[in-house]
Amino acid sequence: MGRRFLTLPLALLFLVFLPAGPHWQGAADQTTLEIVTKSGVHVFQVELAVTNEERATGLMYRKVLPEGRGMLFDFKPDQEVSMWMKNTYVSLDMIFIRADGRILRIAENTEPLSERLVPSGGPARAVLEVIAGTARKLGIAPGDQVSHPIFSGH
Repeated sequence: MGRRFLTLPLALLFLVFLPAGPHWQGAADQTTLEIVTKSGVHVFQVELAVTNEERATGLMYRKVLPEGRGMLFDFKPDQEVSMWMKNTYVSLDMIFIRADGRILRIAENTEPLSERLVPSGGPARAVLEVIAGTARKLGIAPGDQVSHPIFSGH
């Protein structure tokens, strides 16, 4: 009987400190990215998606994307890019970025679980995905400068 009382508190303690797991996978592959807007400099911690497998999976199956976090898809060289929300549970803002780091286009509040294609609208080097509403909240707009080592204008 004494064991039962020890097990329950230990189990509860475990749940409190349980890592986010597949809901938010940050860690070693995270890097810092900055966006310079009229309202100031906004800093994000982003995961990089550089391999075909990483780009294909993206933020699929995640239930949570904290503010200030995101995923940066590197499509070097510049190319027309189309994204979708298949198996993606959280609405996102997709920020399409040119090789010089200038924002080309923003697709705001994308529809979760949709297979509708979201085009870049021109050649893009990368796409930054952040939680929906971020672009509007921070005043991020086409033409703003993104600073990260993958961009030639950083």
